[in-house]
Parts: sequence; structure tokens; C-alpha cells
Amino acid sequence: MQAKGNKVRVAILDLYEGQENQGMRCIREILNSFGDEHQIDLEWDEFEVRLGKKVPDLSYDLYISSGGPGSPLESEGSEWETVYFSWLNSVENHNRQHSNTRKKYVFFICHSFQLACRHYKVGTVAPRKSTAFGVFPVHMLPGAQKETVFDSLMDPFYAVDSRDFQVIQPDHALIRRMGAKILAIEKERPHVPLERAMMAIRFNEYMIGTQFHPEADATGMSMYLQREDKKKTVIANHGLAKWKSMIEHLNDPDKILKTYGSVLPNFLREGIEKVQSQ
Repeated sequence: MQAKGNKVRVAILDLYEGQENQGMRCIREILNSFGDEHQIDLEWDEFEVRLGKKVPDLSYDLYISSGGPGSPLESEGSEWETVYFSWLNSVENHNRQHSNTRKKYVFFICHSFQLACRHYKVGTVAPRKSTAFGVFPVHMLPGAQKETVFDSLMDPFYAVDSRDFQVIQPDHALIRRMGAKILAIEKERPHVPLERAMMAIRFNEYMIGTQFHPEADATGMSMYLQREDKKKTVIANHGLAKWKSMIEHLNDPDKILKTYGSVLPNFLREGIEKVQSQ
């Protein structure tokens, strides 16, 4: 990637509702590292969506919409969600206009991904029978290897998953009409009679999202989980074996480190290259 004089502006939509999290720290660090590595004048602002009902305008080039706590169903019709979907509609309308040559690129993470799936009606957003928490394999579907965000990843690749909800029962006819594509699904469990959830979708040429957390930083997450309070919480909720496996997977260079260094950086690289060429 060639650095250019034009400033690239990124908006982070914070859906964490003021709760302690690692997601926002990880997104900031990826943006910092990417700007430094590629010598790009990368500027970003953060918008507190759920408590502050703040969303960015259309002066940004790329948008990253974060994960967050709680149900992606119970917020339907809420004031903050109305504001959020109004923002999303404005981005869609901008990208539809041929006269707008500088398009806007969006990445949805976890909770935001579930909201986007509900918005586009690509599948059913439903509670899981049990919480998904840990490092899990993600399986690409045919053709997903050509998707830029997955460049340099193996199939399956590994990702941090932390959710009580899932997107299942894809509407394949609608997905085809939209020009969308399901890119990845969760691990196959032949002994469990449950449908596998969709883990990544390209909604259109400019918008993509993942159910997992591509921003999860192995080193930071490992330190976070080894804090005495967090260790106790994870063991109380998920058991000692789950805590140990999380630490082991986070320290494996072929697992989370690879995903962290690929998915969001690839989204930034592709989006910035397209913006700079417009």
C-alpha cells in the first residue's frame, strides 16, 4: 500500500453501553498500528451509540461498529437503535448514488453483526442454548477464500467468540437477491443436532461483518483473563478447563494472533486503497 497525502477518516461506533470491555482498546490499537506501519494519516473518532445516541456523519471513509452486551432483539424499536439504523440507512443511500464516487465502507462486529442481520433479514437472530465463550474454529464456505478480509488465513481459522445469541436459518433467496454472501459458519458438531450459526457475511460491496471478534488481541486478552477477578468470573461461569483452554489458544501464534493480524487490517487496507483510488 502506498501512503498518500490525503487523510483517511475512520469512525468507531461504540455499542458497549459504558460497560468494561476489551473490544474498544483492541480496535484502537489496530488503527494505531496500521497507521504507523503504512505511514498513513489515519484519524478516527468514537461515537457512544447506546447511552449517548451518537452516530457519525458521512464525512468518514470507513466505519467500524463494535460488539456489545445484551440482547440484539430486546432493543428493537428503542431510541438508540432508531438512531443507529438511521445512520446505516444514510450510508446505504450514499453508496447507492452514482454521483457519490467516494464510497463508505463498514465493518460490523458481533452485536453489530447481529443487528445488521436483523436489519437485512438475512437470517433469524435467536438466543443460543448456552453461551459461546472461548476460542473456536471458523469454517469458510466455498468462495470465501477470495474475500480480501480472509487473506492469509487458513481454513478453518480460529477466532474469539463471546455471545449468547446467534444468526441461523439463512434466507438464501433474499441473500442472493441482495448480492450478499455467507462467508463462514461455526464449527461442525455432528453429535449436536443444532444448526450451525453464520459467522461472517458480506452484505454488499461496501459492508461486511463477523459474528466473532476479529479485533481480539491475544496478548492483551491473555493478560485480561489472568487478572484474578476475571479468572474467577470465567471459572465460575464456564469452568477451569475453559479458562485454561482460552489461555492456551490465545498464546498459540497460529490461532488468534493470525486472525488479529489479518481480518480488520485487511478490511482497512482494502477500504483505504479503494478510497484513495476514487
